[in-house]
Amino acid sequence: SAAAPLPEEDCMRLNPSFLGIALSSLLAIDLWASKRLGVCAGEGSAWGSARPLMKVIEVSGHGIPWLLGTFYGLCQSDSSAAREVLLNLLFALLLDLVLVAVVKGLVKRRRPTHNKMDMFVTISVDKYSFPSGHATRAALVCRFVLHHLVLAVPLRVLVVLWALIVGISRVMLGRHNVTDVLFGLLLGYALYSVVEYCWLSPLSAPALFALW
Repeated sequence: SAAAPLPEEDCMRLNPSFLGIALSSLLAIDLWASKRLGVCAGEGSAWGSARPLMKVIEVSGHGIPWLLGTFYGLCQSDSSAAREVLLNLLFALLLDLVLVAVVKGLVKRRRPTHNKMDMFVTISVDKYSFPSGHATRAALVCRFVLHHLVLAVPLRVLVVLWALIVGISRVMLGRHNVTDVLFGLLLGYALYSVVEYCWLSPLSAPALFALW
């Protein structure tokens, strides 16, 4: 007797689309590369001795030091121009936190299996890894500083290097996959354009500036 035809959904599984194959391959490469590059994921890893340094870099890109430092500078500043820049930096940092939390909650990609959950000051959404909040913040702050602070060329190079090192350290510590960091850097870079478009000034937001 003739064999019964396969259900349509089984046929689809047996004949995956080119896009499905490409995405699966990309995911596999991402996981493989992330695990190979997680050389500081633990004390017993290949570069385990550099883990304390990587954790210092991790803190340098964390949201809490940036928020507290920006708020303190805003309260201490006696220049209207400086207050405008710092207020917009505070707005950018808060916008970054909200956007990253929303995307993480929607995507819900788990952190790499080789990650140790010993991160500095985490919240519930930090159990997810896509995108890297450190990477978005580093790219956002880097672009903000380069546009609004007058710095010598060596300092400008150091700011860019810092942003790149923060992103790389996320993979080396095993906190994120490569694609988490790459998307985070792109998101942070684009987010600065949103901040510029919504720039807060004494004319557009007089109530905020009246507080200081």
